[in-house]
Parts: sequence; structure tokens; C-alpha cells
Amino acid sequence: MNAHWGAVVVAAGRGSRMGTAESKQYLPLHGKPILVHTLELFQAMDEIADIALVVGESDVERCKGLVMEYKLSKVTAVVAGGSERQHSVYAGIKSLSPAAEWVMVHDGVRPLITKKAIRACCEKAEHSGAAVLAVPVKDTIKQVDDSGLIVATPDRRSLWAIQTPQAFRRDLLTSAHERAVAEHFLGTDDAMVVERTGAPVAIAEGDYTNIKITTPEDLPWAEFLLEKRMERGE
Repeated sequence: MNAHWGAVVVAAGRGSRMGTAESKQYLPLHGKPILVHTLELFQAMDEIADIALVVGESDVERCKGLVMEYKLSKVTAVVAGGSERQHSVYAGIKSLSPAAEWVMVHDGVRPLITKKAIRACCEKAEHSGAAVLAVPVKDTIKQVDDSGLIVATPDRRSLWAIQTPQAFRRDLLTSAHERAVAEHFLGTDDAMVVERTGAPVAIAEGDYTNIKITTPEDLPWAEFLLEKRMERGE
């Protein structure tokens, strides 16, 4: 990673699948909110110059307090997200320092991402203009129609499960988002927003432990993985 990188950490969702009154990004993981673990990792990376944190409008002041409490000096902006994740990402991009020529987007509830994986994704992006972290799909995947009948079995060798961070040249990502807004397009991730412009997006192989904490079953698994890393001194 030789470029000036900014990071957009997205944590504006409510996370209804977790089934808790508290939003999942603020649930405790080994004594700290999940979101803080994520931010501390990016804070510790020399390659990352500044971080834009995007949260729900009602959580902005709360998160500014967390930034102060945990001395997250690289978080230079805490901004309110939009009605869709895509809108939140765009708000985060705009709030980064103008000096950040490259930007990565990461889910706030993926606290087990590693520096090695982040660097692999960013290096791939610096070579191709855009890259996403992903892992090969282990299971056989079936395509099913509306009536619940299997219509196709894609070749597993061509399938990858997409993670974050996703990394891009900033001007490319910005123009892709602006086009999406103009055309009222909503994608499921930032790569999809860029793909539709015709720009190539490369894959950087990630790690199966880079889980997104979404359901109650994910929390004990994340605790276990984190404890194992701590035992190894990571």
C-alpha cells in the first residue's frame, strides 16, 4: 500500500436479525463495542490516514463519545447515514479528507478483519483500480425459482462469497455513486455500483474468519476467534 488511503466504516444499520434492543454494532465483544474493535484495527494501520464513520442519525453524538473515549484520532468525521447503505457509503466518501485518493469501505460489524487481508485488498486495488475481499464458496449453490424448485446449479469453482473491505480509486467510486444516484439504482454492495460502469473489479482472497456479526449465533463464534488470536499474540 503506497497510496494515501481513507476508510469509510459503515455502521448505520439497526440489525433486526440480532433480535436485541441494542443495535448490533454496539453490543459488547470482549469488553468493547463491536464497532470499536473494527475502528481500532484501522486506527493502528499506518497506511490509513483518516476514517469516516457513518452511523444512524440518533447515534452520531454517541459515536463521537466513543471516538473520544477510545482515542480514535484517525476518525475525522462521524456522519449520519442515509435510508440505504449505498447512501450511507456515499456520505462517508464525501466526508473523507480531499487528500485521500483511494478509499476502502468496510462493515462496522466485521471486527475480525486482519491487517494482512486489508493490505491484500488494497494492493490489488492499486493495481486494477478496484478490488473486493472474498473467499471461495465451500457449499454447492442452487438457483431456485419463485415456486421453490431448483433451476440451476452454478459451477462452484466460479463462485466467491464477497466480504469487506472493498477498495477503490476514489474518483472511480465517487463517479459510480453519482451515476447510481442519477439513475435511481441501488446495488447490494459498492462493487456492484462500480461494476455497472464497466470498470473491472478484482478479487483479493480473504479469510473465512472475517465474519459479519449479524445473528445471535455469530457473537460466541466471534468471541472464540478473538480469544484464539489473543492467545497467539495477534
